[in-house]
Amino acid sequence: MRNFTSSSVIIAISFLLLSFGSSAKESPVNHKFKAFDNVSASNRYLFKTAVDAAAISQFYKKYPNLKKYQNDVLDLYKKKEYKTIWYDDKSVSEFGALLYHKVRLLNEQGIKATMPYMNLVDDVFNENVTNDLPEIDTELLLSNMYVFYASNVYSGVDPATLKKIGWFLPAKTISYSKILDSLMVDPGRLNKDEDLLFGQYYKLKSVLKRYRNIEKNNQWTKIDIDSINYKDLKPFDSGVAIKQIRQRLFVVGDLAQDSKRDVYDEEMMAGILKYKKRYGLKLNYTLTRDHINQMNEPIGNRIKTIMLNMERCRWIPASLAKASEYIMVNIPSFRLIYVKNGKYELVSDVFVGTRMTETVIFSGNMDRIVFSPYWYVPQSIIKNELKLKMAEDKNYLADHNMEWNGGNVRQKPGPKNSLGLVKFMFPNPNDIYLHDTPAKSLFDFEKRIFSHGCINVKEAKPLALAILKDNPDWPVDKIDKAMSGEKETTCMLKTKIPIYIGYFTAWVTDDGEIGFYPDVYDRDKQLDKLLYSDSVVSK
Repeated sequence: MRNFTSSSVIIAISFLLLSFGSSAKESPVNHKFKAFDNVSASNRYLFKTAVDAAAISQFYKKYPNLKKYQNDVLDLYKKKEYKTIWYDDKSVSEFGALLYHKVRLLNEQGIKATMPYMNLVDDVFNENVTNDLPEIDTELLLSNMYVFYASNVYSGVDPATLKKIGWFLPAKTISYSKILDSLMVDPGRLNKDEDLLFGQYYKLKSVLKRYRNIEKNNQWTKIDIDSINYKDLKPFDSGVAIKQIRQRLFVVGDLAQDSKRDVYDEEMMAGILKYKKRYGLKLNYTLTRDHINQMNEPIGNRIKTIMLNMERCRWIPASLAKASEYIMVNIPSFRLIYVKNGKYELVSDVFVGTRMTETVIFSGNMDRIVFSPYWYVPQSIIKNELKLKMAEDKNYLADHNMEWNGGNVRQKPGPKNSLGLVKFMFPNPNDIYLHDTPAKSLFDFEKRIFSHGCINVKEAKPLALAILKDNPDWPVDKIDKAMSGEKETTCMLKTKIPIYIGYFTAWVTDDGEIGFYPDVYDRDKQLDKLLYSDSVVSK
């Protein structure tokens, strides 16, 4: 039996196109599917073979490569009281066609995965092919297609694997049956649903499309330089490379136009600053060989970076961005943002752990701020560093304002304390926290991996002021006094503030500008191997 006609496919895809850009409340396709939302059993197509647990079990014996989806598919039918999901009026429903179309466009979601037996699903929607599949097989293949799609797009890598790769941020929990219900009520949510996916995901998806167009149109041309005899490019220099750089800045949006001039003029200076800001580079007009090498990174690598970070967005609960107050640290960008009531209250540069002492990717809840803190030196540092220095210099502790304290070493409060004049505490087993630092010169570096794992904040005092600005018990003068370095003073927060330490090597701002950041801990390489190795066919 032919399950779907070409005209129905055209109609269904038309609905899909109409739904692009529509919100859940305003989707123009809502009314088109109203009749499908609550079709009664009497109006549904009745199978000769019932959809029951036995039939589902038999299906996976016949199609063993889909067995990983069995529990989720069984749950779908339990919630649906074993009624057909995909048939309506003796044909595959329009929603089924829409879903098939989205599965066929998974590449737009930055996903490289193919569902097992997809050729059989293709036949269901191909009027030129006689489909001899039993209807129960078609029904269950489409259910597996749905779980395949939802697990790839809405879930991504499973929580157990995330822990293995060192990602300890809270994993979101989703129900495939509830998602299916919501999609059937409003198919427009197949295109965008910020209740299911972290909003950054859709920003990256938009940029992915743009960068693929750049690749398709061969606009990512190489910048020609003499690598051996290269001299830094500075304002008012001229040459072929300048013209090529200008063209690149125009293609990626850092310049509004391409004058095709080969002179490093004022217009190009503005474009260079915009480019450097997006890449987290030091803001000056000098272009070093490293900068040119960065520009010559193949666009395919940039596209892969976008895809990897779309995957990371799948792991983030969509509700995070809707929280009234939170702090997020992005390790690769060496940046902290403090968000309150949907607005950026503060943005600060940070430096993080070295490759030997990587900053952990996790979350916590800040419960207190400690002014003029003691620094209790970790045992690992005492063992690996301090004991050797104390053996060489008996006055080492006194010279560094340190003292023994119950068998431990601590550094007394003061401007030279390694934690600076304030630290922000959120209890965690990793003993990681945010703090000030006396080593301000380290913020001048572009690649800032210097600490033993904690996060050193450049704008530490402004962060404390921003957090406490609405707290009448902590006026500015009291904070100033507490940060004098004389004695340790603790401020317990009335409301705990969520802190998320993440790892995103690509991030899109609200105005659509993408920043690319160094893969300082090689986590992109690790995730790339996990997702896109040649052995991975489906997920």
